[in-house]
Amino acid sequence: MKSQKHNQGELREVTVKIEKDVADSLDLMSKNSKLSVDEIVVIAIKRFRSAHMDYLGKNPETDN
Repeated sequence: MKSQKHNQGELREVTVKIEKDVADSLDLMSKNSKLSVDEIVVIAIKRFRSAHMDYLGKNPETDN
């Protein structure tokens, strides 16, 4: 995971308000992992997106 490249290509800044505890956890995770907060956030969002394709209006593939 640490060797994977994230945030490649065109980037766009997004500003969000999150709970202080979550923000503090991001800072600590960044410090302990040597990944930037940006990288941790994009990894988490990509995982969420892949698990919730229905939010994008896409149906998961099934074996029918």
